[in-house]
Amino acid sequence: MTNTASRREFLIKTAATGTGLLLSSVQGWALSENKKIRVGLIGCGSVSNRYLPHLKTSPHVEIVSLCDIRYERAVNQNKEYGLSASTYPNIDAMLAGVAFDLLVVTTDMQVHGAINKKALLAGKHVWSEKPMANTYEEGKSLLELARKNNLRLWGAPAVVNSPQFAYMLKLIREGTLGKIASAHGQYGHTGPDWSAFFYEKDGGSMPDLGVYNIATLTGLLGPAKSLVAMTSVVKPERTIEGKKVKVVAEDNAHILLEHENNVISHIMCGFNYFDPHGHEAGGQNLHSIQIFGDAGNIRLIGYDWETNGVMVDNSWTEPPKLMSTDKGGYEWQEGATVVSESLVKGIEPKINVEHALHVLEIIEGARKSQETGMRIKLKSRFPYPLF
Repeated sequence: MTNTASRREFLIKTAATGTGLLLSSVQGWALSENKKIRVGLIGCGSVSNRYLPHLKTSPHVEIVSLCDIRYERAVNQNKEYGLSASTYPNIDAMLAGVAFDLLVVTTDMQVHGAINKKALLAGKHVWSEKPMANTYEEGKSLLELARKNNLRLWGAPAVVNSPQFAYMLKLIREGTLGKIASAHGQYGHTGPDWSAFFYEKDGGSMPDLGVYNIATLTGLLGPAKSLVAMTSVVKPERTIEGKKVKVVAEDNAHILLEHENNVISHIMCGFNYFDPHGHEAGGQNLHSIQIFGDAGNIRLIGYDWETNGVMVDNSWTEPPKLMSTDKGGYEWQEGATVVSESLVKGIEPKINVEHALHVLEIIEGARKSQETGMRIKLKSRFPYPLF
């Protein structure tokens, strides 16, 4: 597939060969406007405090099931958000309990793959927080399982949903920047202090932070063909809830991606980056993404998960202009809500599971590049442009 292939052409072609999205599965699941998607959420920690209220805003969603291995957290969230959901202490009890259609996974990242597999085997659609699996091969097998059972699987992040992403993609596609050459993305802070899983095997700054920039840059520039990366552990020990934790996963990473047409992009992420905005990015007026062409450059102000506008610089005589400042209601936690609506209405969302798989392969490839010192060729592709 070339970068100029349309999204629809890609979907038709790959559906015909059995390797693409099951476009008909969303249409086949379309409900009448009077019905709702029954949602179960597993992982009632901090992230659920953003997901649950957003899901509650949707007229297409009914939250019927909550689960956490710390059972009291499921009970507390049920009460906190005024739900009438059934509560469970583990995924097996949850799947054997009250019926639901879509599982929303917001647990520790290391168990996403195992939980997603159990849900798909039980006949549930899945929205998974990032990453959807610990390896690219595991993620691919999950997608094959979903297709085999006529189910849908999606993976965070939802950065492609923002109006700013759409605006940047439009400028690139229209040639406003001329011939694209390079791009840069950066995101980091001083590291989470509420859980050790970020620093354990299969954790790290790439699946937690870099995943956003990887999704944004590949979404804007198209799939990467190869990569070279260096990762490191800057701080070998952390203190989490009063306990010393050994840092195993990378807390510092730099990735170079080769795209089509000789375009190169660079991503840096880590848990040692001072940023006073941290997770509260509403006031961030610096850029985190920049795309360079020979006729102009654009800069995403704020973060790709918390977008505050796009600075367009394409004049030799006029100052840069801040454009596309309206977020249009976009929020980083909206993915599960959006795909729930897509299931109700039978409309294909912008979020694409093959894109999420490509991002996962890049993360795995970056670790392999660090281990071997070699350039890593990538196998996965996704429909580009995404919309």
